[in-house]
Amino acid sequence: MEEYIVSARKYRPLSFDTVVGQQSLTVTLKNAVKSGKLAHAYLFCGPRGVGKTTCARIFAKTINCEHPTAEGEACNECESCKAFNESRSYNIFELDAASNNSVENIKSLMEQTRIPPQVGYYKVFIIDEVHMLSTAAFNAFLKTLEEPPAHVIFILATTEKHKILPTILSRCQIYDFERMTVPNIISHLKAVAEKEGIQYEEQALSIIAEKADGGMRDALSIFDQAASFSQGNITYQKVIEDLNVLDMDNYFHIVDFALENKVSEIMVLLNNIINKGFDGGNLINGLASHVRNVLMAKDAQTLPLLEVSQQQRTRYQEQAQRCPTPFLYQALQIMNRCDVEYRQSSNKRLLVEITLIQVAQITQKDDDVPASGRSPKRLKTLFRNLIIKAQPKTVQQVTGASHTKATQEIAQTATTATHVSVETTPTTTPQPTKTPTMPKVNLGGLGMSFNNLLNADKPKEKKEETFDITNKEENQTFTQQDLIIEWRKMCTRIEKNNVGLAQRMRNLKPTVTECPHIEVVTGNNILLQEIIGIKGRIRKTMANELHNGNITFEIRLAKAEEIKKILTPREELEKLKQENAAVVSLIEKLGLDLV
Repeated sequence: MEEYIVSARKYRPLSFDTVVGQQSLTVTLKNAVKSGKLAHAYLFCGPRGVGKTTCARIFAKTINCEHPTAEGEACNECESCKAFNESRSYNIFELDAASNNSVENIKSLMEQTRIPPQVGYYKVFIIDEVHMLSTAAFNAFLKTLEEPPAHVIFILATTEKHKILPTILSRCQIYDFERMTVPNIISHLKAVAEKEGIQYEEQALSIIAEKADGGMRDALSIFDQAASFSQGNITYQKVIEDLNVLDMDNYFHIVDFALENKVSEIMVLLNNIINKGFDGGNLINGLASHVRNVLMAKDAQTLPLLEVSQQQRTRYQEQAQRCPTPFLYQALQIMNRCDVEYRQSSNKRLLVEITLIQVAQITQKDDDVPASGRSPKRLKTLFRNLIIKAQPKTVQQVTGASHTKATQEIAQTATTATHVSVETTPTTTPQPTKTPTMPKVNLGGLGMSFNNLLNADKPKEKKEETFDITNKEENQTFTQQDLIIEWRKMCTRIEKNNVGLAQRMRNLKPTVTECPHIEVVTGNNILLQEIIGIKGRIRKTMANELHNGNITFEIRLAKAEEIKKILTPREELEKLKQENAAVVSLIEKLGLDLV
Protein backbone atom coordinates (compact mmCIF):
# COMPACT_ATOMS: atom_id res chain seq x y z
CA MET A 1 0.00 0.00 0.00
CA GLU A 2 1.39 3.38 -1.01
CA GLU A 3 2.18 5.69 1.86
CA TYR A 4 -0.42 8.45 2.24
CA ILE A 5 0.80 12.01 2.78
CA VAL A 6 -1.63 14.70 3.86
CA SER A 7 -2.11 17.62 1.50
CA ALA A 8 -0.61 20.13 3.96
CA ARG A 9 2.73 18.28 3.68
CA LYS A 10 2.46 17.00 0.13
CA TYR A 11 1.77 20.43 -1.37
CA ARG A 12 4.01 22.44 0.92
CA PRO A 13 5.68 25.23 -1.12
CA LEU A 14 9.30 24.63 -2.11
CA SER A 15 10.00 28.06 -3.63
CA PHE A 16 9.00 31.65 -2.98
CA ASP A 17 6.78 31.75 -6.08
CA THR A 18 4.59 28.91 -4.78
CA VAL A 19 3.89 30.59 -1.42
CA VAL A 20 0.24 31.69 -1.31
CA GLY A 21 -0.93 35.05 0.03
CA GLN A 22 2.43 36.51 1.18
CA GLN A 23 3.66 38.21 -1.96
CA SER A 24 5.08 41.34 -0.32
CA LEU A 25 7.18 39.30 2.11
CA THR A 26 8.48 36.85 -0.48
CA VAL A 27 9.49 39.70 -2.81
CA THR A 28 11.42 41.33 0.05
CA LEU A 29 13.24 38.10 0.88
CA LYS A 30 14.11 37.43 -2.77
CA ASN A 31 15.50 40.96 -3.16
CA ALA A 32 17.64 40.41 -0.06
CA VAL A 33 19.06 37.23 -1.60
CA LYS A 34 19.77 38.94 -4.94
CA SER A 35 21.49 41.92 -3.33
CA GLY A 36 23.33 39.85 -0.74
CA LYS A 37 22.18 42.17 2.06
CA LEU A 38 21.27 39.59 4.67
CA ALA A 39 20.55 40.37 8.31
CA HIS A 40 21.85 38.14 11.09
CA ALA A 41 18.40 37.63 12.67
CA TYR A 42 14.86 37.51 11.33
CA LEU A 43 11.53 37.22 13.15
CA PHE A 44 8.55 35.75 11.28
CA CYS A 45 5.30 36.32 13.16
CA GLY A 46 1.66 35.83 12.31
CA PRO A 47 -1.34 33.46 12.75
CA ARG A 48 -1.01 29.70 12.49
CA GLY A 49 -0.79 28.02 9.13
CA VAL A 50 0.12 31.06 7.03
CA GLY A 51 3.62 29.97 5.94
CA LYS A 52 6.08 31.19 8.57
CA THR A 53 8.11 28.00 8.92
CA THR A 54 7.75 27.23 5.21
CA CYS A 55 9.21 30.62 4.23
CA ALA A 56 11.99 30.15 6.79
CA ARG A 57 12.99 26.84 5.17
CA ILE A 58 12.83 28.25 1.64
CA PHE A 59 14.89 31.28 2.72
CA ALA A 60 17.47 29.04 4.43
CA LYS A 61 17.79 26.87 1.28
CA THR A 62 18.04 29.90 -1.03
CA ILE A 63 20.82 31.73 0.84
CA ASN A 64 22.92 28.53 0.79
CA CYS A 65 22.27 27.84 -2.91
CA GLU A 66 25.48 27.87 -4.95
CA HIS A 67 23.80 29.05 -8.15
CA PRO A 68 20.66 31.13 -7.30
CA THR A 69 18.51 32.28 -10.20
CA ALA A 70 18.21 35.87 -11.35
CA GLU A 71 14.82 36.11 -9.60
CA GLY A 72 16.33 35.16 -6.23
CA GLU A 73 15.13 31.54 -6.18
CA ALA A 74 17.15 28.40 -5.38
CA CYS A 75 18.39 26.34 -8.34
CA ASN A 76 17.46 22.96 -6.78
CA GLU A 77 20.41 21.42 -8.65
CA CYS A 78 23.51 22.19 -6.57
CA GLU A 79 24.68 19.95 -3.73
CA SER A 80 23.35 22.29 -1.04
CA CYS A 81 19.85 22.35 -2.56
CA LYS A 82 19.80 18.58 -3.08
CA ALA A 83 20.89 18.01 0.51
CA PHE A 84 18.10 20.25 1.74
CA ASN A 85 15.45 18.63 -0.47
CA GLU A 86 16.54 15.18 0.76
CA SER A 87 16.51 16.31 4.42
CA ARG A 88 20.23 15.62 4.94
CA SER A 89 21.60 19.16 5.08
CA TYR A 90 23.95 19.96 7.98
CA ASN A 91 23.66 23.72 7.46
CA ILE A 92 20.05 24.09 8.55
CA PHE A 93 18.97 23.35 12.11
CA GLU A 94 15.39 23.47 13.37
CA LEU A 95 14.61 23.80 17.07
CA ASP A 96 11.16 23.53 18.61
CA ALA A 97 11.24 26.06 21.44
CA ALA A 98 8.02 24.65 22.91
CA SER A 99 9.84 21.47 24.03
CA ASN A 100 13.40 22.85 24.19
CA ASN A 101 12.94 26.02 26.19
CA SER A 102 15.57 25.68 28.91
CA VAL A 103 18.91 27.43 29.32
CA GLU A 104 20.77 24.17 28.62
CA ASN A 105 19.09 23.81 25.22
CA ILE A 106 20.08 27.34 24.23
CA LYS A 107 23.67 26.82 25.41
CA SER A 108 23.91 23.64 23.34
CA LEU A 109 22.64 25.58 20.35
CA MET A 110 25.18 28.34 20.90
CA GLU A 111 28.01 25.81 20.89
CA GLN A 112 26.97 24.65 17.42
CA THR A 113 27.25 28.19 16.06
CA ARG A 114 31.04 28.08 16.43
CA ILE A 115 31.48 25.43 13.72
CA PRO A 116 31.49 26.92 10.19
CA PRO A 117 29.47 25.22 7.40
CA GLN A 118 31.20 22.53 5.33
CA VAL A 119 28.95 22.99 2.28
CA GLY A 120 27.24 26.27 1.46
CA TYR A 121 27.71 29.71 2.95
CA TYR A 122 25.65 29.98 6.15
CA LYS A 123 24.49 27.96 9.09
CA VAL A 124 20.82 28.77 9.55
CA PHE A 125 19.08 28.14 12.88
CA ILE A 126 15.28 28.09 12.66
CA ILE A 127 13.69 28.39 16.13
CA ASP A 128 9.95 27.71 15.94
CA GLU A 129 7.49 28.97 18.60
CA VAL A 130 10.26 31.12 20.05
CA HIS A 131 7.86 32.82 22.48
CA MET A 132 7.87 29.58 24.52
CA LEU A 133 11.48 30.13 25.66
CA SER A 134 11.89 30.88 29.33
CA THR A 135 13.13 34.27 30.49
CA ALA A 136 16.49 32.76 31.47
CA ALA A 137 16.82 31.14 28.04
CA PHE A 138 16.05 34.46 26.35
CA ASN A 139 18.74 36.19 28.40
CA ALA A 140 21.26 33.47 27.53
CA PHE A 141 20.36 33.93 23.88
CA LEU A 142 20.74 37.73 23.82
CA LYS A 143 24.48 38.13 23.42
CA THR A 144 24.81 35.57 20.63
CA LEU A 145 21.77 36.98 18.86
CA GLU A 146 23.23 40.47 18.90
CA GLU A 147 26.72 39.54 17.67
CA PRO A 148 26.62 36.09 16.06
CA PRO A 149 29.48 34.70 13.95
CA ALA A 150 29.54 35.88 10.33
CA HIS A 151 28.40 32.48 9.05
CA VAL A 152 25.32 32.24 11.31
CA ILE A 153 21.77 33.46 10.58
CA PHE A 154 18.87 33.06 13.03
CA ILE A 155 15.26 32.80 11.84
CA LEU A 156 12.72 32.96 14.68
CA ALA A 157 9.07 32.09 14.15
CA THR A 158 6.17 32.78 16.53
CA THR A 159 2.41 33.18 16.65
CA GLU A 160 2.48 35.50 19.68
CA LYS A 161 4.91 38.36 19.13
CA HIS A 162 3.72 40.23 22.22
CA LYS A 163 5.23 37.55 24.48
CA ILE A 164 8.77 38.09 23.17
CA LEU A 165 11.11 40.36 25.13
CA PRO A 166 11.67 43.81 23.60
CA THR A 167 15.42 43.19 23.76
CA ILE A 168 14.94 40.27 21.35
CA LEU A 169 12.65 42.23 19.03
CA SER A 170 15.13 45.08 18.72
CA ARG A 171 17.81 42.69 17.40
CA CYS A 172 15.68 41.20 14.58
CA GLN A 173 14.16 42.19 11.28
CA ILE A 174 10.44 41.62 11.83
CA TYR A 175 8.16 40.23 9.11
CA ASP A 176 4.43 40.15 9.85
CA PHE A 177 2.59 37.43 7.91
CA GLU A 178 -1.03 38.10 6.94
CA ARG A 179 -4.07 35.86 7.27
CA MET A 180 -5.04 34.06 4.11
CA THR A 181 -8.03 35.55 2.33
CA VAL A 182 -10.95 33.35 1.33
CA PRO A 183 -10.37 33.85 -2.43
CA ASN A 184 -6.69 32.84 -2.07
CA ILE A 185 -7.60 29.70 -0.13
CA ILE A 186 -10.30 28.77 -2.66
CA SER A 187 -7.84 29.22 -5.55
CA HIS A 188 -5.23 27.01 -3.88
CA LEU A 189 -7.80 24.32 -3.00
CA LYS A 190 -8.92 24.25 -6.64
CA ALA A 191 -5.34 23.61 -7.74
CA VAL A 192 -4.91 20.81 -5.19
CA ALA A 193 -8.25 19.24 -6.19
CA GLU A 194 -7.27 19.23 -9.86
CA LYS A 195 -3.93 17.58 -9.11
CA GLU A 196 -5.61 14.94 -6.96
CA GLY A 197 -8.43 14.34 -9.46
CA ILE A 198 -11.14 15.36 -6.98
CA GLN A 199 -14.43 16.86 -8.17
CA TYR A 200 -15.75 19.85 -6.22
CA GLU A 201 -18.36 22.59 -5.99
CA GLU A 202 -17.04 26.11 -5.55
CA GLN A 203 -19.59 26.81 -2.82
CA ALA A 204 -18.26 23.78 -0.90
CA LEU A 205 -14.69 25.10 -1.15
CA SER A 206 -15.96 28.46 0.11
CA ILE A 207 -17.34 26.80 3.26
CA ILE A 208 -13.97 25.10 3.81
CA ALA A 209 -12.12 28.40 3.34
CA GLU A 210 -14.38 30.21 5.82
CA LYS A 211 -14.01 27.40 8.34
CA ALA A 212 -10.20 27.61 8.07
CA ASP A 213 -10.26 31.18 9.43
CA GLY A 214 -7.28 32.42 7.43
CA GLY A 215 -4.99 29.39 7.85
CA MET A 216 -3.93 27.47 4.74
CA ARG A 217 -2.83 24.43 6.74
CA ASP A 218 -6.25 24.25 8.40
CA ALA A 219 -7.92 24.59 5.01
CA LEU A 220 -5.93 21.69 3.55
CA SER A 221 -6.68 19.51 6.58
CA ILE A 222 -10.42 20.20 6.27
CA PHE A 223 -10.15 19.58 2.53
CA ASP A 224 -8.67 16.09 3.13
CA GLN A 225 -11.41 15.34 5.65
CA ALA A 226 -14.17 16.44 3.26
CA ALA A 227 -12.60 14.47 0.38
CA SER A 228 -12.59 11.31 2.48
CA PHE A 229 -16.20 11.82 3.58
CA SER A 230 -17.50 12.55 0.08
CA GLN A 231 -15.32 9.90 -1.61
CA GLY A 232 -13.72 12.28 -4.10
CA ASN A 233 -16.79 14.40 -4.91
CA ILE A 234 -16.86 17.42 -2.60
CA THR A 235 -20.38 18.92 -2.68
CA TYR A 236 -21.91 21.70 -0.60
CA GLN A 237 -24.39 19.41 1.19
CA LYS A 238 -21.72 16.85 2.08
CA VAL A 239 -19.37 19.52 3.41
CA ILE A 240 -21.94 21.11 5.74
CA GLU A 241 -22.96 17.63 6.90
CA ASP A 242 -19.38 16.57 7.55
CA LEU A 243 -18.31 19.80 9.26
CA ASN A 244 -21.64 20.20 11.12
CA VAL A 245 -22.09 23.69 9.67
CA LEU A 246 -25.50 25.32 9.51
CA ASP A 247 -26.78 25.76 5.97
CA MET A 248 -26.52 29.38 4.79
CA ASP A 249 -30.02 29.11 3.33
CA ASN A 250 -31.44 29.18 6.87
CA TYR A 251 -29.99 32.66 7.44
CA PHE A 252 -31.39 33.94 4.16
CA HIS A 253 -34.82 32.50 5.05
CA ILE A 254 -34.84 34.05 8.54
CA VAL A 255 -34.06 37.52 7.15
CA ASP A 256 -36.75 37.16 4.47
CA PHE A 257 -39.32 36.04 7.06
CA ALA A 258 -38.33 38.93 9.37
CA LEU A 259 -38.89 41.47 6.59
CA GLU A 260 -42.42 40.05 6.16
CA ASN A 261 -43.02 39.85 9.95
CA LYS A 262 -43.65 36.08 9.74
CA VAL A 263 -42.91 35.14 13.34
CA SER A 264 -44.59 31.73 13.12
CA GLU A 265 -42.41 30.63 10.20
CA ILE A 266 -39.27 31.76 12.03
CA MET A 267 -40.27 29.78 15.14
CA VAL A 268 -40.83 26.63 13.07
CA LEU A 269 -37.47 27.09 11.31
CA LEU A 270 -35.74 27.63 14.67
CA ASN A 271 -37.27 24.43 16.03
CA ASN A 272 -36.00 22.44 13.04
CA ILE A 273 -32.50 23.88 13.45
CA ILE A 274 -32.36 23.04 17.17
CA ASN A 275 -33.69 19.51 16.52
CA LYS A 276 -30.73 18.94 14.18
CA GLY A 277 -28.39 19.52 17.14
CA PHE A 278 -27.31 23.11 16.50
CA ASP A 279 -26.87 25.45 19.44
CA GLY A 280 -29.05 28.56 19.68
CA GLY A 281 -26.08 30.76 20.53
CA ASN A 282 -24.22 29.64 17.39
CA LEU A 283 -27.36 30.38 15.37
CA ILE A 284 -27.49 33.97 16.70
CA ASN A 285 -23.77 34.49 16.03
CA GLY A 286 -24.08 33.11 12.52
CA LEU A 287 -27.17 35.21 11.84
CA ALA A 288 -25.37 38.32 13.11
CA SER A 289 -22.47 37.63 10.71
CA HIS A 290 -24.98 37.10 7.91
CA VAL A 291 -26.74 40.42 8.61
CA ARG A 292 -23.34 42.12 8.74
CA ASN A 293 -22.53 40.70 5.29
CA VAL A 294 -25.88 41.91 3.96
CA LEU A 295 -25.09 45.37 5.31
CA MET A 296 -21.67 45.33 3.64
CA ALA A 297 -23.30 44.26 0.35
CA LYS A 298 -25.50 47.37 0.21
CA ASP A 299 -22.60 49.59 -0.84
CA ALA A 300 -20.15 48.92 -3.65
CA GLN A 301 -17.31 50.35 -1.52
CA THR A 302 -17.81 47.79 1.28
CA LEU A 303 -18.54 44.87 -1.04
CA PRO A 304 -14.86 43.72 -1.08
CA LEU A 305 -15.13 43.18 2.71
CA LEU A 306 -17.21 40.05 2.05
CA GLU A 307 -14.91 37.04 2.28
CA VAL A 308 -17.23 34.71 0.38
CA SER A 309 -17.46 33.11 -3.04
CA GLN A 310 -18.79 35.00 -6.03
CA GLN A 311 -22.04 33.01 -5.99
CA GLN A 312 -22.76 33.88 -2.36
CA ARG A 313 -21.75 37.50 -2.94
CA THR A 314 -24.47 37.72 -5.60
CA ARG A 315 -27.05 36.33 -3.15
CA TYR A 316 -26.01 38.87 -0.51
CA GLN A 317 -26.40 41.70 -3.02
CA GLU A 318 -29.89 40.53 -3.97
CA GLN A 319 -31.04 40.37 -0.35
CA ALA A 320 -29.37 43.70 0.47
CA GLN A 321 -31.63 45.41 -2.10
CA ARG A 322 -34.69 44.22 -0.16
CA CYS A 323 -33.44 45.09 3.33
CA PRO A 324 -33.75 48.67 4.67
CA THR A 325 -30.60 49.91 6.33
CA PRO A 326 -32.33 50.79 9.68
CA PHE A 327 -33.63 47.21 9.83
CA LEU A 328 -30.09 45.85 9.54
CA TYR A 329 -28.73 48.24 12.19
CA GLN A 330 -31.44 47.38 14.71
CA ALA A 331 -31.17 43.65 14.00
CA LEU A 332 -27.42 43.75 14.73
CA GLN A 333 -28.03 45.59 18.01
CA ILE A 334 -30.68 43.10 19.12
CA MET A 335 -28.53 40.06 18.30
CA ASN A 336 -25.45 41.58 19.91
CA ARG A 337 -27.44 42.07 23.12
CA CYS A 338 -28.57 38.44 22.93
CA ASP A 339 -24.97 37.28 22.52
CA VAL A 340 -23.97 39.17 25.67
CA GLU A 341 -26.87 37.78 27.74
CA TYR A 342 -26.76 34.22 26.35
CA ARG A 343 -24.24 32.75 28.77
CA GLN A 344 -26.04 34.10 31.84
CA SER A 345 -29.51 33.11 30.70
CA SER A 346 -31.14 30.13 32.46
CA ASN A 347 -33.58 29.59 29.58
CA LYS A 348 -31.39 29.97 26.52
CA ARG A 349 -33.93 28.82 23.96
CA LEU A 350 -36.49 31.36 25.19
CA LEU A 351 -33.87 34.12 24.89
CA VAL A 352 -33.15 33.10 21.29
CA GLU A 353 -36.87 32.99 20.47
CA ILE A 354 -37.47 36.46 21.98
CA THR A 355 -34.50 37.81 20.00
CA LEU A 356 -35.83 36.45 16.71
CA ILE A 357 -39.33 37.79 17.50
CA GLN A 358 -37.86 41.25 18.13
CA VAL A 359 -35.99 41.09 14.83
CA ALA A 360 -39.22 40.13 13.05
CA GLN A 361 -41.04 43.12 14.63
CA ILE A 362 -38.60 45.80 13.44
CA THR A 363 -40.48 46.55 10.21
CA GLN A 364 -43.93 45.81 11.67
CA LYS A 365 -46.36 48.75 11.71
CA ASP A 366 -49.75 47.24 12.56
CA ASP A 367 -49.93 45.65 16.02
CA ASP A 368 -53.23 43.89 15.33
CA VAL A 369 -51.84 41.44 12.79
CA PRO A 370 -52.48 37.83 13.97
CA ALA A 371 -49.41 35.95 15.19
CA SER A 372 -47.38 39.13 15.13
CA GLY A 373 -45.79 38.36 18.45
CA ARG A 374 -46.93 41.67 19.98
CA SER A 375 -49.75 42.35 22.37
CA PRO A 376 -52.13 45.00 20.91
CA LYS A 377 -51.59 48.40 22.51
CA ARG A 378 -55.27 49.30 22.35
CA LEU A 379 -56.19 46.30 24.49
CA LYS A 380 -53.43 47.20 26.90
CA THR A 381 -54.75 50.75 27.26
CA LEU A 382 -58.33 49.54 27.62
CA PHE A 383 -57.48 47.10 30.39
CA ARG A 384 -55.38 49.71 32.17
CA ASN A 385 -58.27 52.20 32.14
CA LEU A 386 -60.71 49.57 33.37
CA ILE A 387 -58.41 48.68 36.25
CA ILE A 388 -57.99 52.32 37.22
CA LYS A 389 -61.77 52.91 37.17
CA ALA A 390 -62.43 49.75 39.16
CA GLN A 391 -60.07 50.71 41.98
CA PRO A 392 -61.88 52.24 45.02
CA LYS A 393 -60.90 55.78 45.92
CA THR A 394 -58.92 56.32 49.07
CA VAL A 395 -60.02 58.59 51.92
CA GLN A 396 -57.38 61.15 50.98
CA GLN A 397 -58.61 61.26 47.37
CA VAL A 398 -62.25 61.74 48.45
CA THR A 399 -61.32 64.37 51.03
CA GLY A 400 -59.03 66.16 48.62
CA ALA A 401 -61.74 66.27 45.95
CA SER A 402 -64.35 67.59 48.39
CA HIS A 403 -61.95 70.18 49.70
CA THR A 404 -61.13 71.34 46.18
CA LYS A 405 -64.82 71.60 45.29
CA ALA A 406 -65.61 73.55 48.46
CA THR A 407 -62.73 75.92 47.85
CA GLN A 408 -63.97 76.61 44.33
CA GLU A 409 -67.49 77.36 45.63
CA ILE A 410 -66.17 79.74 48.31
CA ALA A 411 -64.00 81.55 45.77
CA GLN A 412 -66.94 81.88 43.38
CA THR A 413 -69.17 83.24 46.18
CA ALA A 414 -66.52 85.70 47.30
CA THR A 415 -66.07 86.96 43.76
CA THR A 416 -69.82 87.48 43.32
CA ALA A 417 -70.09 89.26 46.64
CA THR A 418 -67.25 91.59 45.84
CA HIS A 419 -68.73 92.39 42.47
CA VAL A 420 -72.05 93.31 44.04
CA SER A 421 -70.50 95.47 46.75
CA VAL A 422 -68.56 97.47 44.23
CA GLU A 423 -71.55 98.23 42.04
CA THR A 424 -74.28 98.93 44.64
CA THR A 425 -72.45 99.76 47.90
CA PRO A 426 -75.69 100.26 49.90
CA THR A 427 -75.23 101.95 53.27
CA THR A 428 -77.82 99.85 55.07
CA THR A 429 -76.81 96.45 53.67
CA PRO A 430 -74.75 94.50 56.17
CA GLN A 431 -71.31 93.53 54.97
CA PRO A 432 -70.73 89.82 54.22
CA THR A 433 -68.86 87.88 56.84
CA LYS A 434 -65.20 87.45 55.92
CA THR A 435 -63.14 84.40 56.66
CA PRO A 436 -60.73 85.24 59.46
CA THR A 437 -57.10 85.31 58.35
CA MET A 438 -53.80 85.37 60.20
CA PRO A 439 -52.49 88.92 60.70
CA LYS A 440 -49.42 89.88 58.75
CA VAL A 441 -46.36 90.47 60.86
CA ASN A 442 -43.39 92.37 59.51
CA LEU A 443 -40.25 90.50 60.56
CA GLY A 444 -37.27 92.78 60.60
CA GLY A 445 -38.21 94.64 57.45
CA LEU A 446 -38.17 91.48 55.37
CA GLY A 447 -41.74 91.99 54.21
CA MET A 448 -42.67 88.37 55.12
CA SER A 449 -46.00 87.50 56.65
CA PHE A 450 -46.46 84.92 59.39
CA ASN A 451 -48.14 82.52 56.94
CA ASN A 452 -45.24 82.87 54.54
CA LEU A 453 -42.83 82.18 57.39
CA LEU A 454 -44.65 78.93 58.22
CA ASN A 455 -44.58 77.77 54.59
CA ALA A 456 -41.08 79.00 53.75
CA ASP A 457 -39.53 75.53 53.97
CA LYS A 458 -42.22 73.90 51.84
CA PRO A 459 -41.22 73.66 48.18
CA LYS A 460 -43.67 74.83 45.60
CA GLU A 461 -45.27 72.07 43.60
CA LYS A 462 -43.99 72.09 40.03
CA LYS A 463 -46.08 71.16 37.06
CA GLU A 464 -44.82 68.41 34.78
CA GLU A 465 -43.79 69.53 31.31
CA THR A 466 -45.34 67.56 28.48
CA PHE A 467 -43.17 66.21 25.68
CA ASP A 468 -44.32 64.17 22.71
CA ILE A 469 -42.84 60.68 22.43
CA THR A 470 -41.74 60.22 18.81
CA ASN A 471 -40.95 56.48 19.01
CA LYS A 472 -44.20 55.09 20.38
CA GLU A 473 -44.01 52.19 17.93
CA GLU A 474 -40.79 50.89 19.54
CA ASN A 475 -41.33 48.28 22.25
CA GLN A 476 -37.84 46.96 22.96
CA THR A 477 -37.26 45.29 26.31
CA PHE A 478 -34.49 46.56 28.57
CA THR A 479 -32.80 45.38 31.73
CA GLN A 480 -31.98 47.06 35.03
CA GLN A 481 -28.38 47.45 33.90
CA ASP A 482 -29.46 49.20 30.68
CA LEU A 483 -31.60 51.61 32.72
CA ILE A 484 -28.76 52.46 35.14
CA ILE A 485 -26.33 53.13 32.27
CA GLU A 486 -28.71 55.48 30.43
CA TRP A 487 -29.70 57.23 33.70
CA ARG A 488 -26.06 58.05 34.46
CA LYS A 489 -25.49 59.29 30.92
CA MET A 490 -28.50 61.59 31.30
CA CYS A 491 -27.18 62.92 34.64
CA THR A 492 -23.87 63.71 32.95
CA ARG A 493 -25.69 65.80 30.33
CA ILE A 494 -27.79 67.56 33.01
CA GLU A 495 -24.59 68.45 34.89
CA LYS A 496 -23.65 70.98 32.20
CA ASN A 497 -26.67 73.15 33.11
CA ASN A 498 -27.48 72.20 36.72
CA VAL A 499 -24.66 70.63 38.71
CA GLY A 500 -26.60 70.34 41.97
CA LEU A 501 -29.58 68.55 40.47
CA ALA A 502 -27.33 66.24 38.49
CA GLN A 503 -25.42 65.21 41.63
CA ARG A 504 -28.62 64.51 43.56
CA MET A 505 -30.14 62.53 40.69
CA ARG A 506 -26.95 60.50 40.31
CA ASN A 507 -27.39 59.25 43.89
CA LEU A 508 -30.84 57.87 43.03
CA LYS A 509 -31.29 54.33 41.77
CA PRO A 510 -34.22 53.91 39.35
CA THR A 511 -35.65 50.39 39.21
CA VAL A 512 -37.54 48.45 36.56
CA THR A 513 -40.60 47.14 38.43
CA GLU A 514 -42.13 45.57 35.33
CA CYS A 515 -40.83 46.48 31.89
CA PRO A 516 -41.47 49.18 30.69
CA HIS A 517 -42.57 50.62 34.09
CA ILE A 518 -39.84 52.51 35.99
CA GLU A 519 -39.97 53.65 39.62
CA VAL A 520 -37.83 56.40 41.17
CA VAL A 521 -37.80 56.85 44.98
CA THR A 522 -36.52 60.12 46.50
CA GLY A 523 -35.60 60.83 50.08
CA ASN A 524 -37.05 64.36 50.34
CA ASN A 525 -39.88 66.44 48.92
CA ILE A 526 -37.59 69.13 47.45
CA LEU A 527 -35.87 66.68 45.10
CA LEU A 528 -39.23 65.08 44.35
CA GLN A 529 -40.66 68.37 43.07
CA GLU A 530 -37.52 69.11 41.03
CA ILE A 531 -37.71 65.75 39.27
CA ILE A 532 -41.46 66.11 38.68
CA GLY A 533 -40.74 69.38 36.89
CA ILE A 534 -38.54 67.56 34.34
CA LYS A 535 -40.38 64.24 34.38
CA GLY A 536 -41.51 64.69 30.79
CA ARG A 537 -37.96 65.27 29.58
CA ILE A 538 -36.70 62.24 31.51
CA ARG A 539 -39.40 60.01 30.04
CA LYS A 540 -38.68 61.19 26.50
CA THR A 541 -34.92 60.69 26.96
CA MET A 542 -35.33 57.17 28.37
CA ALA A 543 -37.79 56.28 25.60
CA ASN A 544 -35.29 57.30 22.92
CA GLU A 545 -32.20 55.74 24.52
CA LEU A 546 -33.89 52.48 25.58
CA HIS A 547 -35.90 52.21 22.32
CA ASN A 548 -39.24 51.82 24.09
CA GLY A 549 -41.96 54.42 23.54
CA ASN A 550 -44.25 52.88 26.19
CA ILE A 551 -42.07 53.74 29.18
CA THR A 552 -43.94 55.00 32.26
CA PHE A 553 -42.41 56.74 35.29
CA GLU A 554 -43.56 56.71 38.91
CA ILE A 555 -41.79 59.14 41.22
CA ARG A 556 -42.58 58.98 44.93
CA LEU A 557 -41.18 59.73 48.39
CA ALA A 558 -39.38 56.96 50.22
CA LYS A 559 -41.22 55.26 53.06
CA ALA A 560 -39.78 55.25 56.57
CA GLU A 561 -38.58 51.66 56.31
CA GLU A 562 -36.92 52.40 52.92
CA ILE A 563 -34.70 55.19 54.25
CA LYS A 564 -31.28 53.87 55.12
CA LYS A 565 -28.63 55.53 57.19
CA ILE A 566 -25.84 57.14 55.17
CA LEU A 567 -22.60 55.60 56.36
CA THR A 568 -19.38 57.49 56.78
CA PRO A 569 -16.28 56.17 54.96
CA ARG A 570 -15.06 54.68 58.25
CA GLU A 571 -18.41 52.92 58.83
CA GLU A 572 -18.43 51.61 55.27
CA LEU A 573 -14.93 50.17 55.75
CA GLU A 574 -15.96 48.47 59.00
CA LYS A 575 -19.02 46.97 57.31
CA LEU A 576 -16.88 45.71 54.42
CA LYS A 577 -14.43 44.12 56.88
CA GLN A 578 -17.26 42.32 58.64
CA GLU A 579 -18.66 40.95 55.38
CA ASN A 580 -15.36 39.91 53.79
CA ALA A 581 -12.50 38.38 55.75
CA ALA A 582 -10.18 38.68 52.76
CA VAL A 583 -10.33 42.48 53.06
CA VAL A 584 -9.15 42.29 56.68
CA SER A 585 -6.26 40.05 55.66
CA LEU A 586 -5.29 42.39 52.83
CA ILE A 587 -5.34 45.46 55.10
CA GLU A 588 -3.18 43.73 57.72
CA LYS A 589 -0.61 42.41 55.21
CA LEU A 590 -0.22 45.73 53.37
CA GLY A 591 -0.54 47.89 56.48
CA LEU A 592 -3.34 49.98 54.98
CA ASP A 593 -5.32 52.62 56.82
CA LEU A 594 -8.17 54.94 55.87
CA VAL A 595 -6.98 58.52 55.40
